[in-house]
Amino acid sequence: MDKLPINNAQLDTLVLEWMDEIRQFILKEIKNPLTIKTKSNARDLVTNLDRTVEQMYIAKIKQLNPAARILSEEGFGDEVNNLDGPVWIIDPIDGTMNFVKQHDEYASMLAYFYDGEAQGAWIMDVVKNEVVHGGPTQGVRLNKATMEEPTENKLDQSIISFSGTRLLYDHYQYQNIARMALGYRVYGSAGISFIRLLKGQCGGFTSVLKPWDFAAGLVLCRSLGLQVETLDGQPLDMLSSNVILASQKQVMADIKMLTNTSSNL
Repeated sequence: MDKLPINNAQLDTLVLEWMDEIRQFILKEIKNPLTIKTKSNARDLVTNLDRTVEQMYIAKIKQLNPAARILSEEGFGDEVNNLDGPVWIIDPIDGTMNFVKQHDEYASMLAYFYDGEAQGAWIMDVVKNEVVHGGPTQGVRLNKATMEEPTENKLDQSIISFSGTRLLYDHYQYQNIARMALGYRVYGSAGISFIRLLKGQCGGFTSVLKPWDFAAGLVLCRSLGLQVETLDGQPLDMLSSNVILASQKQVMADIKMLTNTSSNL
């Protein structure tokens, strides 16, 4: 059986129960000493809790639907090279540096697709106990409250969220964008940045993101009327890294015009 035995509304309720259980687990276990390792570089951290939480999600998904394939950050999922059938993309703890050093501003994210079509997504701010969740057919909620598309602003009226390292080294004209924006922030977590965007607290978010970093945010942004595209003009690939720009419509237009004009100078 490759299809879920429940509909999307029932799935949403079930995943919220998973996330509540996992939140309680994280907040309990973070009081104990963490085992911390590095991955690609000294700032790319992974902990024992990242791995344990990923395995917890995978066990729950496989129990619900053994046929589901799972693309996951820490590698306990499956080899996924297409979005045929049921596919989950999960990031157990997003913003691990924040998690380790601050015990704040980190997220947990899930996205579910069937034959390439988004079915649902969930981003949890673990510390604040906020979950933005929903999808194309069911709308988007912040916990139990229905969310509306944020009020449109121009770039010079908006705060933009960036990847700190890429802003520092001016990748993709990020410094130019930051200068033209009303202000800018570096949250250190894609999930937290997406929540800020969905709540209307910032007008855009851009970074180089892997599938588990942007899948849930993409589903929720598009379901709420926000735009998600690539900033470098490449086709958006759900199974690879992308230079993601998620934003309000006018902010998207302003940034695209700014970067196109700058590239022609």
